[in-house]
Amino acid sequence: MNQSIPYLVVPDAVPPLVKYCEERSLRRFFLVADPNTYRVLGQRVEETLRANGMDIKTILLTGDEIITDEHYIVRALVETKGEDRPFIAVGSGTVTDITRFISHRSREFFISLPTAPSMDGYTSIVAPMVVGKYKMPVPAQPPAAVFADLPTLCDAPSVLRAAGLGDLIGKYTSLADWRLGALLYDEPYNAEIDQYIRGTVDAAVAAIDEIASVTCEGVTRLMDGLVGSGFGMLAFGDSRPASGSEHHIAHYWEMMAIIADRPANLHGAEVGVATALSARRYEILREVSRQDAEALLAMRKLPGQNQMLAEIQAGYGPVTEQIIQIQAPLFKMTGADLEVLKRRILTHWDDIQTIARSVPSPQQIKAWLAAVNGAVQPEDIGLSQAETILGLQSAHYLRDRFTLNRLGFWLTLSLPN
Repeated sequence: MNQSIPYLVVPDAVPPLVKYCEERSLRRFFLVADPNTYRVLGQRVEETLRANGMDIKTILLTGDEIITDEHYIVRALVETKGEDRPFIAVGSGTVTDITRFISHRSREFFISLPTAPSMDGYTSIVAPMVVGKYKMPVPAQPPAAVFADLPTLCDAPSVLRAAGLGDLIGKYTSLADWRLGALLYDEPYNAEIDQYIRGTVDAAVAAIDEIASVTCEGVTRLMDGLVGSGFGMLAFGDSRPASGSEHHIAHYWEMMAIIADRPANLHGAEVGVATALSARRYEILREVSRQDAEALLAMRKLPGQNQMLAEIQAGYGPVTEQIIQIQAPLFKMTGADLEVLKRRILTHWDDIQTIARSVPSPQQIKAWLAAVNGAVQPEDIGLSQAETILGLQSAHYLRDRFTLNRLGFWLTLSLPN
């Protein structure tokens, strides 16, 4: 896929960074890091750039749990003191998202130096932000370049590599969901990007033994897959290619942790667990014949607004109003609209089954996660059975997109276990 953002995974990422800056006469930067990422890479970057005559001001994000919310965004912006200088993000998900947002709002660019192969958002155009306890994608910008230091990636804690694999294998269900949305709801779709992302994921899972053994080849393949899926989102213009039912379930769990003021799990760990559940739901879907689907749809009536409101309130509590706004199209849906959707589902039942067969089995998903000692079951990330079920029931309300979660809602498919 043609992409214009320079991306390197090399044994030492600092010299290419220096060369990139010197070729463009870049002399002044804000460097954003947290204490851990500053220690493992940020300090070396800072010292090397200063030794090459550059003016570096470091913004160190500190706290027990750093998240991309109003508190940390404002703190980082205050530390810029209104100066005009580009940014260097040295870190993984949170550091990168905070930097992508504040650089965008400052009308500056940023350069990314990942410190872990832990998530697919390094080249994203949105920052997942928590605003008033509601986690939402906010428009931001991708980096101008990505320089990944291979020894730093290899030395990252194993839970971060496992989270990266969880985020990456989630593409198997998100790509299937993307096809469902295009087929059944005329949502935008691009087959070339679909194939590109699938290829990057396939290449990574083919190296699962190397990833588990933390070889240079394995970690590079994992990072390539994560950045590759980010390039796919960048080319398409939104997150549909890489964020489907599995991400919506994971985002729901993350939001509930924020509302309850308890520490959140790593995003990729929750995505991995949710991917296994979505894969099981696709497995259930494969067992439904067209005749069975017709019978299920015949019984399905349009839920009343009061029923949907009660379901949203039960699932989302204090962020109910935000969800109602997002689901305005669903609230406006008529009985005639539902009948059109039912006919479309039945007309395309063979295509739906083909999509369902493209998803690996839940056993395979779990085997990949287990190979890197990642979370496999909901209890591995501290979720009770009730919390797990609530996520599966409520996630289809989280975004205005047609995914497996919404198809399961209309077919009243049994929940996976």
